Amino acid sequence: MKITFIVDPISRLDPAHDTSVALMEAAQNLGHQVWITEVQQLTVIGGEAWAQLYPVELKPVTLDGDKYLVPSPWYQIKPGKMTPLGEMDAVFMRKDPPVTVPYLYATYILDLVKPPTLVLNSSQGIRTANEKMYALQFSQVIPETIVTQDKSVIREFVENKGAAVLKPLGGKAGEGILFLSEGDRNLNSLVEISTKQGQEPIMVQMYLPEAQQGDKRIILLNGEPIGAVNRVPTGKEFRGNMAVGGRVEKTEITPRELAVCEYVGPKLRADGLYFVGLDVIGGYLTEVNVTSPTGVREIDRLNQTKLGEQVIDWLCRYSR
Repeated sequence: MKITFIVDPISRLDPAHDTSVALMEAAQNLGHQVWITEVQQLTVIGGEAWAQLYPVELKPVTLDGDKYLVPSPWYQIKPGKMTPLGEMDAVFMRKDPPVTVPYLYATYILDLVKPPTLVLNSSQGIRTANEKMYALQFSQVIPETIVTQDKSVIREFVENKGAAVLKPLGGKAGEGILFLSEGDRNLNSLVEISTKQGQEPIMVQMYLPEAQQGDKRIILLNGEPIGAVNRVPTGKEFRGNMAVGGRVEKTEITPRELAVCEYVGPKLRADGLYFVGLDVIGGYLTEVNVTSPTGVREIDRLNQTKLGEQVIDWLCRYSR
């Protein structure tokens, strides 16, 4: 197969952590051809999506005990050429959020990829699924949540719950997430800053004390769970995100979490969201990550699995 990955600059990727690298390695290990490109290299010519594609060869990481060893250099890029994306068997959209206006324009270009090339996640699906708002349609499995820019509504919610978590709708990797408590004299200021003085809505969720035991990332492939990792806050930090220092630990998917996956899975498939990361705390769905969900490296390291190869094997079957 010919597979293209739309990624951030490869020099900025961490081969011991980034799921994009794990997927590229898996494709290469299974004998497929791998190309990379970036969103600013996408083009429309004759009503069709093209991109400057660069063949890449990777030197895979190796597992030494509980850590990955990274070769230096770990990749080699060959000269690229402008190519129709429709010549690929699959295109992985793995640009990291935030989903900015240029990011959205890139998804419109990807709408023009000629079938039968599979774009995953679907460009339409990415536009549909804001990673905070998308969870709201699964009301039976999410904590009590509001979305508003009204300070008085937020204050009333926090006072009723005693504590809450504020999330910017366009944030990533825990950025801008705040713990709110009814007795905090900075509450009004925190809300004003986060809503840009009442001009931008934010999400506020009931605080789940179980967050101190971990924020679980569950990886779904075509709506089915294939692995999970628990991310535990460290020190005085209340967020478990790996990007802010959360400790990862081995975990299992509970019956309650499996039920959440079964509830969400059909909608993900219908929206073309094939590779997704669910965030679950205390059995409640808190976010649906569709842009460039991560966690594969950590799951593989802790469980001696090869989720990347499982994803590529599925892709081969799906594309036939």
